[in-house]
Amino acid sequence: MISKTFKLLGSQGRAALIPFVTAGYPNRDVTIPLLERLTDVGADVIELGIPFSDPLADGPTIQRSSFEALQNGTTVASVLADLRAFRAGNDAPVVLFSYLNPILAYGLEAFLSDAVAAGANGILLTDLPTGADPKVEATISESPLALIRLIAPTTRFERITKVTHGGSGFVYYISRTGVTGARAELRKSLTEELDRIRSVVSLPVAVGFGISTPEQAASVAAVADGVVVGSALIQALDKGGIDAGADFLQSLRIGMDRG
Repeated sequence: MISKTFKLLGSQGRAALIPFVTAGYPNRDVTIPLLERLTDVGADVIELGIPFSDPLADGPTIQRSSFEALQNGTTVASVLADLRAFRAGNDAPVVLFSYLNPILAYGLEAFLSDAVAAGANGILLTDLPTGADPKVEATISESPLALIRLIAPTTRFERITKVTHGGSGFVYYISRTGVTGARAELRKSLTEELDRIRSVVSLPVAVGFGISTPEQAASVAAVADGVVVGSALIQALDKGGIDAGADFLQSLRIGMDRG
């Protein structure tokens, strides 16, 4: 499903718009209608975050959303239940975004089975670098879920093929060092960096970390296969709820399509 989406968009000369949302934030009742609205206004693939108590790769905005989601009683099981309900009326690809501990606590094989049954298409684990736990990686790779690999600006060129080994669906390129969070400027060397990645990786490349305006989204869409937005979307939700979040995402979609 993920590969088909990227292939279709590529044939149209368009990049995928990939919003990240934290399940259970700002409250448990919002998750399903939020996902539905985001797909209505142009989301092509959704990253659905499983809240975790120590999200070290995330900046203050997503850290706060994760903390509050946990306070709201969000669990791995409730995230999968929400996904199942969303999937009943929507076929947009969904990538579950998580740290490893909640998955291991749930039980890896049970999680993979339940995630597939709920309608997940992929999984992105921020703290499972290639080679860190071959048994866990092999178990995920053998499941129907696409294993989304991460590449950072600090990844040496000669390591890119190793870092992306076993990955499928797409590669998530972190556009800058540090933690997540909206930024006013993107890296000027992004085009060159993507060219280097594509020279050794055949998967689509989506870019995230810091995208916060339609102009930035359009600039990234011009050179990448996908545009990921997280912190800025959550900030929009904070200001005006689902309507504001949907309006913000739609503005990115319009900016991307206009180029």
